[in-house]
Amino acid sequence: MYDFVIVGGGIVGLSTALALQRRYPNSKVAVLEKEDGWAQHQTGRNSGVIHSGIYYKPGSYKAKFAREGSQAMVEFCEQHSIEHEICGKVIVATKPDELPLLENLLQRGLANGLAIKKIGQAELKEIEPHVNGLEAIWVPMAGIVNYKRVCETIASLLQKQGVALYLSTRVVRIQEVSDGLRIFSDKDSIKTRYLINCAGLHSDRIAKLGGIQTDMKIIPFRGEYYNLKPEKRYLAKNLIYPVPNPNFPFLGVHFTRMIGGHVEAGPNAVLSFKREGYTKTDFDLRDFTEVMCYPGFWKLASKYWREGVEEMLRSFSKAAFVRSLQKLIPEITENDLEPAPAGVRAQALKPDGGLVDDFHILEGKNCIHVCNAPSPAATASIIIGKEIVSRIPEQSHLRSYAV
Repeated sequence: MYDFVIVGGGIVGLSTALALQRRYPNSKVAVLEKEDGWAQHQTGRNSGVIHSGIYYKPGSYKAKFAREGSQAMVEFCEQHSIEHEICGKVIVATKPDELPLLENLLQRGLANGLAIKKIGQAELKEIEPHVNGLEAIWVPMAGIVNYKRVCETIASLLQKQGVALYLSTRVVRIQEVSDGLRIFSDKDSIKTRYLINCAGLHSDRIAKLGGIQTDMKIIPFRGEYYNLKPEKRYLAKNLIYPVPNPNFPFLGVHFTRMIGGHVEAGPNAVLSFKREGYTKTDFDLRDFTEVMCYPGFWKLASKYWREGVEEMLRSFSKAAFVRSLQKLIPEITENDLEPAPAGVRAQALKPDGGLVDDFHILEGKNCIHVCNAPSPAATASIIIGKEIVSRIPEQSHLRSYAV
């Protein structure tokens, strides 16, 4: 009998287990992960950016978690000798009509307590010599790290602390019992007093298994990338972002220097026909049917169809993808790029077509379900873990105090 079972071995699930062990060191904790390794999906396939929180609405969980989480992540990396770098990033306006949007973004960042500033062409050229821009925002606290390495470190710490780590264990059923919950996997079943769902792309399904009505559905969007060829990496020194389109829920294609030295260009954002579909041909009938039969998807599609067409064009046309990149770095050519692994983002969507833009955490009897953990979830994971643990009712873990 466990005191706590966490479903999901990405960075949010592992960070939650770490927070549990620090707050309740005598509790019995288990983490269940369906893959044969940690951080195999969203965590291990993201851009590796330590986000500042500039984009997020002041007062939102995103803004709070990013600001506090970036500091906590840096401290964790320093404590455990995980390679990271606070390199800074520029957010660049390339056209006159983007200047008011850039100013709005600057004011939002300042309202979030960030030490950022607007810079002109001359200073931009000093930071990123090959970037085309009228003005930019300099965000000095942005950084890079390998989040998969962070997860491996957390898993190692958990193992030393006696946390039971179950890989290749897929949850298929959840049953309420007199003293908690019985969780059935494709291998066995275990009992727990309390369940925490951090299943990412499958969080809505795990919640449903637990009898929770989520009022949303996870819609998978694939982000496709290219890498700059080694001889062209000099074109982007660190992190280069466009001014985001306020009418579209994605940041636009950008350049990201990774902790290993290579430079990613992208992503676009296209509907994936599989929740873990990393190629254009990946297809799952259940995943596809759920999206096609969901009213919220069609309402979203009718609102953003123009942007959606542009994203699809970039997906199938390298030339179109390059044209987007050339807005930031005009020197880029098709020959400078080589394909890179894709990622899939779990976007929570309401039946009315509204995007769940912030963290969405549902609480039930003996359970908490993290049903939307968008970017900056990796950056903020240590703080998110503490937040989740703080929501557990005291009576749920009385046994945890017993020595």
